[in-house]
Amino acid sequence: MDRRVDTVHMLESADLLMGLIQRETASGMPPHRILLAGFSQGGAIALHVGLRYTERLAGILALSTYMPTANTLEVERSPENIEIPIMMAHGSHDPVVPFANGLNACQQLKRLGYHVQWHEYPMMHQVCEEEIHDIGRFMVETLDPGTV
Repeated sequence: MDRRVDTVHMLESADLLMGLIQRETASGMPPHRILLAGFSQGGAIALHVGLRYTERLAGILALSTYMPTANTLEVERSPENIEIPIMMAHGSHDPVVPFANGLNACQQLKRLGYHVQWHEYPMMHQVCEEEIHDIGRFMVETLDPGTV
């Protein structure tokens, strides 16, 4: 399946997410307590914004996704988030975002020095119970590491 990425609209969505982060920090939420999460296109946007954001964020959850702006990441990435915790998960039978696209994104991140937790599940373009448990564990480890 060959899908063209609408980078213009993806970047517009990324700008909206940046605005949401800025709204939260303006209301007193410290950036290091903000975890970005997204499924499919939302995961691509979470990765795009989280890896480029200029203040340290808590983490990134990127589910059943890919990285359409990987070719500019090395130049655009933020040093504040080079060590950001990242969890990526993908269904091995995903017909919407091919498994290979998600795995490739994970490998690209690892080549750039990011620490990525990779999880795969025997499912399609969806979320399963085991994944929800893994997400919960990642969130606790990331947002409240003293309780793990």
